[in-house]
Amino acid sequence: MELKLTQKQFRRLLDLVYIGNWVLNSTRGDDRIRDYDKVESLIFSHCLTQDMSALTELYEGEIIPSRAFAEGGIHEAIMAYEDAILFEILAQELALRDLNDPPLTPENYNEVMERTNEYLGEFERYGTDHITVDIEE
Repeated sequence: MELKLTQKQFRRLLDLVYIGNWVLNSTRGDDRIRDYDKVESLIFSHCLTQDMSALTELYEGEIIPSRAFAEGGIHEAIMAYEDAILFEILAQELALRDLNDPPLTPENYNEVMERTNEYLGEFERYGTDHITVDIEE
């Protein structure tokens, strides 16, 4: 297979590959999905012929994204996504809890979304400052 990309498109592909592998493997510890690591290594190996060698380093015989790449802002994008998802999931879970945890159905969708949006507005204004948890013992 041959894929033709501009340098800018290739640079964006590096971001996508890194983010994809991060999502799939970052929480797996030693149980990583090695096939994705191999694809990441293969894609990043092309940096060596594209005047982008600073974006790679050699680790245990494999080409991986360099520390410069990882510290170049990509994790800020991942963190922004994680924050958005955290608040969206939390808001929906709290809305469902308020309604005694029904499954989401067409009949309760509007009410759940209204409550969800109220929580999202709260999170947007105050972050987690107004969240309290009562731990019962």
